[in-house]
Amino acid sequence: MPYRNHYRVIGLMSGTSMDGLDLACCSFTYRSNKWLFEIEYAVTIKYTPGWLDKLSEASNLSNEGLLKLHAEYGALLGRECQKFIRKHAIKDVDFIASHGHTIFHQPAHGFTFQLGDGNALHAASSLPVVYDFRSLDVMLGGEGAPLVPVGDHFLFSDYDVCLNIGGIANLSYVSQDKRIAYDFCFANMGLNYLAAKAGKTMDAGGMMASDGQLDAGMKKQLNKVYTRLRKKRPSMGRELFEKQLKPLLDDERITLSNRLYTFTESVAAEFVHALPPAGKKPITVLCTGGGAFNTWLLYRMMEHAGNGVDLILPDESIIKFKEALVFAFLGVRRVRQEVNCLASVTGASRDCSSGVLVGFV
Repeated sequence: MPYRNHYRVIGLMSGTSMDGLDLACCSFTYRSNKWLFEIEYAVTIKYTPGWLDKLSEASNLSNEGLLKLHAEYGALLGRECQKFIRKHAIKDVDFIASHGHTIFHQPAHGFTFQLGDGNALHAASSLPVVYDFRSLDVMLGGEGAPLVPVGDHFLFSDYDVCLNIGGIANLSYVSQDKRIAYDFCFANMGLNYLAAKAGKTMDAGGMMASDGQLDAGMKKQLNKVYTRLRKKRPSMGRELFEKQLKPLLDDERITLSNRLYTFTESVAAEFVHALPPAGKKPITVLCTGGGAFNTWLLYRMMEHAGNGVDLILPDESIIKFKEALVFAFLGVRRVRQEVNCLASVTGASRDCSSGVLVGFV
C-alpha cells in the first residue's frame, strides 16, 4: 500500500479484563505535519459465556488446542468485522488492525502471544490485516508493552500525561524529550474479579467498593507487591496477577466490600506513585479506559493526588475506544513502515515498526 495522507481502518482490541471485543472504524488524515483522527463508528461486543470460558482457559490448553483456538478466534474476529461493516454500510476500509487477546505475556522468557490468527481473520473478512504487534519488540529485548504511547505521542500530545485504566492501568508522558510509559498496577482485572464473587460483571460506579472500609493488612500486602514492581516497571500480564494478586483477593476473612475498597485504594495510591514530578502548573491527565466510568475510583485517585493534578475525561467514544483507535493507528504506521514501537517505552534495543501483514498486495 503506497504512502497516502488518508486511511480508514478498523481497529480491534480485546483487553485483559475481558469486557468484550472493541471494534472502531477510524479515519486518519495527515495534514500540516500532524495526524488528525475521527472515530466514525464503534461498538463493544460482549463475549458469550462460551467464549468467556474459552478465553479464560486458553492458557491451560494443549499445543494443538491452543492453535485450534487461535484459528477459531481469528475467524470470529473476521466475522464480527464483516457484520460491523454491513451494519454501518462502511465503505473503502483499507485494512484491519488487530491486537488480539493476550494469553501469554512473558517478555523475560522471550515470548508473548495474542490469540487471533491474522490469516484466519483475513480469510473471514476478505480485508488485509495487520496483527501481532508485540512480538518483534520482545525479540529485540523489550517488554512488548505498553504500545499505546505511540498513539499518545502523535494523537494526544496536548496532555501532560495519558492514563488508561483497563484491566491493567498504565500511563505515558514525555521526559527529557522522550516518551516513556509503563504499567503501574492491576485495575479492572482485580475489580471485576472481585465483583464476580457477587455475581456481577463489574462494580458499576464503584458502588460496592464505596460501602467498604480499608483493610490495613490487605493494603500492606498489596503495597509490598507493588513496591517490588516499582523498581523494575515491567509490563504486567495475567500470570503475574494470578500468582501475586489473586491470593490476596481470595481472602474470605475480609468482607467483599472491604476487599473492593482496599483494592481501589491501592489503584489510587499507585496512580500517584506513577505520576511525573509536579511543576508550577497542575499536571493535565487524559483519563480513558473502562475505569474512567468508575466514579468512586476517580474520586479516590483525585483525593490521593491533590490539587497538583487535573484529571480530564474526554468524549465518551475516546474513553471507551481509545485502545482500538490507537491499534488502528499503529497499523497505519506499520503499513507506512514508520516506527510504531518506542524503545524508550519498552526497553528494546531499538525502535521498530512492528506487526505482521496479511493480504496486502
